[in-house]
Amino acid sequence: MADEEKKEIISVDPTVAPLLEKAKADGCDTCFDRVREGQKNRCSFGADGVCCRICSMGPCRITKKAPRGVCGATVETIAARNFARMVAAGASAHSDHGRAVADVFLLAAEGKIPGYEVKDRQKLYAVAMDYGVEIADRDDKEIAIEVGRKALSEYGSQSEEPLVCLKRAPLKRQELWKKLGIQPRGIDREIVEIMHRTHIGVDMEYHNIIKQCSRAALGDGWGGSMIATDLQDIMFGTPVPIASEMNLGCLREDHVNLIVHGHEPLLSEMIVVAAQQEDMVAKAKAVGAKGINIAGMCCTANEIIMRHGLPIAGNFLQQELAIVTGALEAMIVDVQCIMQSLSEVSKCYHTKLITTNYRANIPDATHIQFEEHDALASAREIVEAAIDNFKNRDPKKVAVPKEKEPVVAGFSHETISYLLGGMFRASYKPLNDNIINGKIRGIGGVVGCNNARTPHDDGHLTVIKELLKNDVIVLTTGCSAMACGKAGLLTHESAAKFCGPGLAEVCETVGIPPVLHMGSCVDNSRILLAAAAVVKEGGLGDDISDLPAAGSAPEWMSEKAISIGHYFVASGVYTVFGTTFPIMGAENLVKYLFEELEAELGGMWDFEPDPIKHAHKMIAHIDKKRKALGIDKARERVLMDMADRREME
Repeated sequence: MADEEKKEIISVDPTVAPLLEKAKADGCDTCFDRVREGQKNRCSFGADGVCCRICSMGPCRITKKAPRGVCGATVETIAARNFARMVAAGASAHSDHGRAVADVFLLAAEGKIPGYEVKDRQKLYAVAMDYGVEIADRDDKEIAIEVGRKALSEYGSQSEEPLVCLKRAPLKRQELWKKLGIQPRGIDREIVEIMHRTHIGVDMEYHNIIKQCSRAALGDGWGGSMIATDLQDIMFGTPVPIASEMNLGCLREDHVNLIVHGHEPLLSEMIVVAAQQEDMVAKAKAVGAKGINIAGMCCTANEIIMRHGLPIAGNFLQQELAIVTGALEAMIVDVQCIMQSLSEVSKCYHTKLITTNYRANIPDATHIQFEEHDALASAREIVEAAIDNFKNRDPKKVAVPKEKEPVVAGFSHETISYLLGGMFRASYKPLNDNIINGKIRGIGGVVGCNNARTPHDDGHLTVIKELLKNDVIVLTTGCSAMACGKAGLLTHESAAKFCGPGLAEVCETVGIPPVLHMGSCVDNSRILLAAAAVVKEGGLGDDISDLPAAGSAPEWMSEKAISIGHYFVASGVYTVFGTTFPIMGAENLVKYLFEELEAELGGMWDFEPDPIKHAHKMIAHIDKKRKALGIDKARERVLMDMADRREME
């Protein structure tokens, strides 16, 4: 008898399959359906980066029989331009987020808008010193105004001076950036220059195009993203470990349910305040609900869990399914990673889809513009619209999954230092010492999106569990962090069984999970700072590229992920992507990014869709770095007598 055909795995999250069946019965489709039906066949030219549509003489598709475009562009030039434009788009998304935060930060500091304040004075002072702002004999308002102005000036700077936050990197890394001429100048300048260079007839040399990618990507990681993280921490508080829960089971059938979805916490912070006001809670009870339940989706979710302990309903591919539960009164969105299909799915249910940002309108959605100048009033209007919609819920269509997992989230790089060393001796030394003695093999940064073309969450979880088994501690952000939380990897108690003996021992001793939730996708800047702190602690080389560390995005889909990946590569980190990679049709460019770039930057790209092989590529790189540091073999402990000490002298 022939073996039965293996059933396709759509998701390893137990909430997904039942809700897909429910969606089908309710007459609506989701991204899981579309990727297997209308969008099943991909354009191989586009997937490999060898299709050029920059001018109207194209699109030009490169093959062996047609090795150049109409203008004469080679496959390497075309693939490098396409890659560069992804970097530019990804960097602009994070940097525009940071600019929005900086705008509000400055207006709040000037007293022009209510509702926002300085919640972390120590972070304000630390950031001020980085920007060269005098803090002695000045009040917080004066300091914050100058910090806000200097942060905003990083965007439009036209000088040749590098961005301020680059000096947070190890000195050797700063010197390398300067030598290679890839220090970003103004954040916007580098993005605009990519768009100019990749116009027809401008930059045609792929090494030179990638060099500009490095400038723009570093302007994201050490610029726009870092500004967003810094100023959000000052205004909303630097995250500390906090207990909460994750997955769609956090929705409550007897409450008004709101999901905040997107990326900018300026809105979600005010939604949280508005929903907790007594009159709003009273209104919810008046319409028959027991209260108001707020949950997050995508990176806004990471922001509200870190600072308020509010639950996460799910990651990118679950946004439609949250509506399919039938228990959601409002899906409130701002920018980035929002599916246009939400408006169609919401028509099958009573859910009100509310857009809030002028940059991101959706056909058939309700638009309530979030006005930062009167933020609380805007938030109250949005919450009230959700409360008013509770009466329209159809009980027959309600099916909330029971699955949810306890998590501990919110490990800023400052908190990790504190947990390792205490209040008076905050330090990364215990981490360094345990990497040197081999109990911890190395550090893995596993981040990024979900991709409907791969089994949902499986890539993240398989890679991370393999790393843990091999004593690699994991730092995670974004949708990857949510995959970990839903699978029980964000508490030490449930994650310990996946760890090798050395990692398990260290985590139990320190009291931290082996997978550390570090925030949203802009918060990958926290991982950069953690890596810089490990270098500065000593004993593991004098640059990020010396560390036994590797980066990973197993299920990436967004252009932001390409920018993130490239700023890690340009910072000296070996970085592996899964699913697909957008240059695979250009052999020489592949060789440059996957092999030759390491000699220049100390970091390089790699691609591996198989998650087990993916993890072992990271482990092999970690072992290579351990060997280079001379810590690849256990050293016998030798007790020294006085004669031995005299001989050393």
